[in-house]
Amino acid sequence: IHGWAACFSEGSSYLCVTRETADENLPLALMYDDNFARIQDRVNYITQVWVDTFEDYTMRHIVHRMEVEESGPDRYRVESNIMVAYTTARGRSELLTSGVYEDEIELGANPRFISKKVIIDTAVTPRYIVYPI
Repeated sequence: IHGWAACFSEGSSYLCVTRETADENLPLALMYDDNFARIQDRVNYITQVWVDTFEDYTMRHIVHRMEVEESGPDRYRVESNIMVAYTTARGRSELLTSGVYEDEIELGANPRFISKKVIIDTAVTPRYIVYPI
């Protein structure tokens, strides 16, 4: 999870919403980290506050890039389809969710996300979501 947070720049954001919420342009989110400090807070909650309160799992992301558009010098908007599977400590694997990443990336000397928006296809997943998708 620390490596995930390191992929974001200062002033960045991470949002995870449902397809329905995105289509209706509603101000609701499953995860709403609208600045870098909140991204850091998410890491702290998972590693310090919630530790040992949930059944741990690992995730496997399958990402298929669909579109790339230049949005400025060394900046790109990238849209990718995703499928995310999870595996429990007991060895059970299932599909967690599918959806789309809408990313804005700054390349430069140290590439980072400026923003990452995850739009998942359904509001219901087969388990709770602890880790960012």
